Amino acid sequence: MVKVMKEIRMVDLVGQYQKIQEEINKSIENVILSSAFINGPEVQLFSKELGKYMDCKHTIPCANGTDALQVALMALDLHPGDEIITPGFSFIASLEVIALLGLTPVLVDVDPETFNIAPERIEKAITSKTRAIIPVHLFGQCSDMEPIMALAKRHNLYVIEDAAQSMGSIYSFNDGRLKRAGTIGDIGCTSFFPTKNLGCYGDGGALMTNNDELAEKIFSIVNHGAKIKYYHERVGVNSRLDSLQAAILRVKLKHIEEYILARQDAARRYDEFLKDTNGIKIPVRSSFSTHVFHQYTVILEEIDRKEFAGYLSSKGIPTMVYYPVPLHLQEAYRYLGYARGDFYHAEYLCDHVISLPMHTELEKDQQEYITDSIIECLNNPSR
Repeated sequence: MVKVMKEIRMVDLVGQYQKIQEEINKSIENVILSSAFINGPEVQLFSKELGKYMDCKHTIPCANGTDALQVALMALDLHPGDEIITPGFSFIASLEVIALLGLTPVLVDVDPETFNIAPERIEKAITSKTRAIIPVHLFGQCSDMEPIMALAKRHNLYVIEDAAQSMGSIYSFNDGRLKRAGTIGDIGCTSFFPTKNLGCYGDGGALMTNNDELAEKIFSIVNHGAKIKYYHERVGVNSRLDSLQAAILRVKLKHIEEYILARQDAARRYDEFLKDTNGIKIPVRSSFSTHVFHQYTVILEEIDRKEFAGYLSSKGIPTMVYYPVPLHLQEAYRYLGYARGDFYHAEYLCDHVISLPMHTELEKDQQEYITDSIIECLNNPSR
């Protein structure tokens, strides 16, 4: 009997759910029967279990990853005009929250190999007004945190890690210490958006810190600025992870390591199938971090991306571009005064990267079909 290949999806959340359906359904039912929908026991349990997995003293759930970044900045008692350094090739959230709070975003270029913020670029951007650095651990591996933390210490700066795409990634220090992404800086932030490596079935996020004072502030800020209900000691927000999402995340956290291994196996297969393909540059793994492959992003060299994506689409293969416009050229942030040519690597990547399907349910025959189609495309002069 001939096996029929499954439909290829950019992310297969349905297939993942079907494997844990009984656990998920039971966890949801338990929350509904308890009626503890807000700050219920599931939220507290998830917080403890996530903290244990991350080996982090304090984990504070919140409503989403962008809120986590905003709350982290609010906890630092910054002032309008204070400068925050963050990469120019990334999702908008890290820049957005800086601007929203009246702070001054300072963008820097990225490493063209790992796509992450370049420490040497950070150093050149530090001024007397700099107060914090937000490295974004893009696509599944850590930024080079050891030199970043050394810079922060030397200049008395805070470090807020945006670890939304790197849940489970491990950073290796030169002295042999190992730390998970999000637990190295003063505060780590993550997202549980459904497509993330640890994703819920709605919105969700969390902050992580080993600093008791910052943890107390963060806990207060996400709860309207109150540690005790109706007693508000600081300006806060309403940013809570609801109990249904916490219950779902508790189930999926038990499977996080198998999910990481499945993504790494899929990445290795892509590497093997594409390693000798001219015009395609496969993802680089840094020497200091494991890669959990939130995305499998390649660089197209002298290949028309639009034609390439269109050809694959005609074969039933989805692709995505993360990200088509660098942050310094986004219309909403023109006021910062940046122009095309300011960040060569960020601009080049935005024009040349493309991401292939990547998820825990990706099968070998699907990847063979994808890569065969890519090679067919590149060998087709009429594409």
